[in-house]
Amino acid sequence: MKKILNNAVALIVVMIVLLLIIPLNPFLIDVMIILNISVSLIILLISMSIKEPLEFSIFPSMLLITTLFRIGINVSTTRNILGNQASAGAVIRAMGDFVLQGNVAVGVVIFLIIVLVQFIVITKGAERVAEVAARFTLDAMPGKQMAIDADLSTGLINEQEAKERRYKIQKEADFYGAMDGATKIVKGDAVMSLIITAINFIGGVVIGMVQLNMPFQEVLSVYSIATVGDGLVSQIPALLISTATGMVVTRAVSEGSLNEDASKQFTNQPKAIMMTGGVLAVLLLVPGMPKIQLGAISLALMLGGWQLMRRMEQMAFEAEREEQMSETLGHGEAVTEEESFKDINNVYSLINVEPIEMEFGYSLIPLVDEESGGKMINRIVIFRRQYAQDMGLVIPSIRLRDSSSLNTNQYTIKIKGEEVAKGEILVDYYLALEPANPEKRIDGIDTIEPAYGIPSKWITVDKKEMAEIYGYTVIDPLSVMLTHLSETVKKHAYELLNRQEVVRLVENMKKQSPELVEELIPSIISYGNFQKILANLLKEGIPIKDMETIMETIIDSSARVKDIDSITENIRVALKRTITRKFCEGGSMKVITLDAELEKSIITSMTPGDQGMYLALSPEVMQSVITQVGEEVKKFSDFAQSPIILTSQIMRIHFYHLIEQFYPNVYVLSFNEIGNNIQIQAVGNITM
Repeated sequence: MKKILNNAVALIVVMIVLLLIIPLNPFLIDVMIILNISVSLIILLISMSIKEPLEFSIFPSMLLITTLFRIGINVSTTRNILGNQASAGAVIRAMGDFVLQGNVAVGVVIFLIIVLVQFIVITKGAERVAEVAARFTLDAMPGKQMAIDADLSTGLINEQEAKERRYKIQKEADFYGAMDGATKIVKGDAVMSLIITAINFIGGVVIGMVQLNMPFQEVLSVYSIATVGDGLVSQIPALLISTATGMVVTRAVSEGSLNEDASKQFTNQPKAIMMTGGVLAVLLLVPGMPKIQLGAISLALMLGGWQLMRRMEQMAFEAEREEQMSETLGHGEAVTEEESFKDINNVYSLINVEPIEMEFGYSLIPLVDEESGGKMINRIVIFRRQYAQDMGLVIPSIRLRDSSSLNTNQYTIKIKGEEVAKGEILVDYYLALEPANPEKRIDGIDTIEPAYGIPSKWITVDKKEMAEIYGYTVIDPLSVMLTHLSETVKKHAYELLNRQEVVRLVENMKKQSPELVEELIPSIISYGNFQKILANLLKEGIPIKDMETIMETIIDSSARVKDIDSITENIRVALKRTITRKFCEGGSMKVITLDAELEKSIITSMTPGDQGMYLALSPEVMQSVITQVGEEVKKFSDFAQSPIILTSQIMRIHFYHLIEQFYPNVYVLSFNEIGNNIQIQAVGNITM
């Protein structure tokens, strides 16, 4: 049974082809005619209900099948009309009697009108619309593809959405191309119906008078009923299909179904309805016009239009009042502070803390406001996507708002409600970063680049090209602000990794390795300790994207150690390739090393405490180490690499804790975290 259903369409097409060969008795012809009318009506109703053509993408194929079905029925009815004394079923006879009403000329005229309306008006119009739609769709494909690529590159859509949109564009092109050809089938079907009708009538008259020796009047009566009835039962479904064709190819600019669009767009124009009623009322003055009909319709239109206008005005008033209410509640203009805080929910809103906030002075608003052409939000979306791909952490939403407490050119960045960075930019200027040895100095306003602390100058637009020639790196104001934001977020990413985000990361991992997650959490480690491990990695700039390796290492390490720092160190070793890729440039790495005596002294000073091991170095040694680190780090200003200190694994974490407060941008790595194929070049050494 299932195989039959899967191949139902193929079986139906085969049966339709057999209609052209196998004679049918009048009973079966009636069944086929009724089915033909039913299918045509279903197709018409579907075409009126869809919102876009691709919802009925099989329409071109259905149009071909229904046309073939009608031709098959026409062949069977012609065979019965000419060979069975015009006996072609009850449907054809009833239709012929109902239309002719004893008058052959009237019946023939009505039939011709239906055929010509379908052929000249509906079919020809649908054919032209389909042809233009197909051409415009193909012409627009490159532009649509470029728009998808642009949205993908800016981070507005992901790969899956881009793939779906490309597939939809391809389907649209294929659909309109198929519709362009399918309308030719409808046009040919209308022509063929005229030919078959003429054959039935002329052939019937000849057979009746020559072979059956019937009087001409009787022949005209018998065969005209059968011919007109056959033509009508064939053309009514054809007219429905032609109308459906026009509906489908004209749905390009619709937002909903035809019923929804028609009711919405007509009711949105009450003035037009009222004016139409007024014009009909004026026609009452014309002598001989039907007063009752005109008056009733005119009154109904004017009353209906007036009611619609009142309803639209009421809806507009309510919408305006709601907007005013929301504005007054948002700005406290009409509602006093005391009245607002009577609602306890408004009090709770005061204690909410945004993960990341950025406040702007007045003159910086155009850089952020999309309505003014600001691209800050799009750039933030790109940064969030890139950071997630690089580090495995999704940055939460960033709250952007203006602040009257700031100077017009200032902005601040807050993490969990507290200010962590601040900057000042000039919107109409460019920031020129000074090179080490510029060819010439350029005039400008001296400043410090906020993200990296590089000496810079604010220069006017006309000096931009000259500054680039002199070796300056020129940056636009938006990029300056966004770079500062991104570097600040990276620096504090470990603080943004809250418990809820850890749960999301674990749930995402369950989709790939449910057994691994089930083994790890909560039997081996809790969500809280897992959060601490991930935060330790992020704090030192280590990506947590390879979650499977991190989880497996925790499981393997938990049997030997329980200390969070020790487990983190084992994870860093397991992520050797990731760390090497992140900090290595061109197969080599410049580092600062520690003297053997210093390492030995640090290891022997490691003392257990309540919070784990800590360094018990003398103040003199600590001061000496910190001073030497500051001197050695200066050497990296000439290298395109972050400062790196290389130590043994056993003391790496403790040395990092020693210097992190003074040099947060210096990375401390162990030998075990560097790939064997990397060439290490020591540019400095820290001694006792």
